[in-house]
Amino acid sequence: MAKHVETKKSARGRRLAKDLLYPTQEEEKRRHKKKRLVQCPNSYFMDVKCPGCYKITTVFSHAQTVVLCVGCSTVLCQPTGGKARLTEGCSFRRKQH
Repeated sequence: MAKHVETKKSARGRRLAKDLLYPTQEEEKRRHKKKRLVQCPNSYFMDVKCPGCYKITTVFSHAQTVVLCVGCSTVLCQPTGGKARLTEGCSFRRKQH
C-alpha cells in the first residue's frame, strides 16, 4: 500500500515535503536523544541469561565495566566505546519501564 504524503503550505506559500509535527519512527530513532520531539535516552537495562548456569543478571546497555555472572563468574558483557558487547551464547531481554 503506497503512502500518500500530503504537502502543507508554509507561511510564505511554499509547500513542505514532510510533516514536521509527525515524524516517522525511523526519523525519530536517527535523531539525537535531545533533539527528538519527546526526549528519551538511548540506553536501557536488560536481563542477561548466563549460558552456563542459566541465572539472570540485570545489565545496563552502556555498561563501562566487565559484568560477571553471579553464579559461575563467567563474563557476560565487555565494555566498548558505547554499548556493552554481550558474550556469545548469552541471551538477553530488554526490560520494560
